[in-house]
Amino acid sequence: MTCDPAFAQVFPLGEPNDAYAQYFTGQSYLAPLVAGTVPVINVSFEPRCRNHWHIHHGTGGGDQILLCTAGSGWYQAEGEAPVSLQPGTVVRVPAGTKHWHGAKANSWFSHLAFFTPAPDLRNEWLEPVTDEEYDKLPADPERG
Repeated sequence: MTCDPAFAQVFPLGEPNDAYAQYFTGQSYLAPLVAGTVPVINVSFEPRCRNHWHIHHGTGGGDQILLCTAGSGWYQAEGEAPVSLQPGTVVRVPAGTKHWHGAKANSWFSHLAFFTPAPDLRNEWLEPVTDEEYDKLPADPERG
């Protein structure tokens, strides 16, 4: 799929996310922006693309910060209502929180991902967000 010309973002789209494709429903892209102690990655999602439920683990750190930069998406922690993400929305995901994030059905979506440093930072990938779960969410980026 070619990126929608109306999807303007400040950061590069990046390369197809082939390394983690098995943990996503749909196509995502990664553009590493900063390496080092606090890496920063631009993650872009085609419409309907989302990652699987997952948990970030780390001792004394490992929180994830998501900063929506373009498009419209969703974030949801287990047992909580989904949160609509628009440019400028920031979400802190505490280490140990089961969650997922991705694009709305009719919109591309990009966020910057940051992690607070932890010596043993790792992801635990879990089950996919089913189409049934996902289809309950509003598709129109303007509505939710």
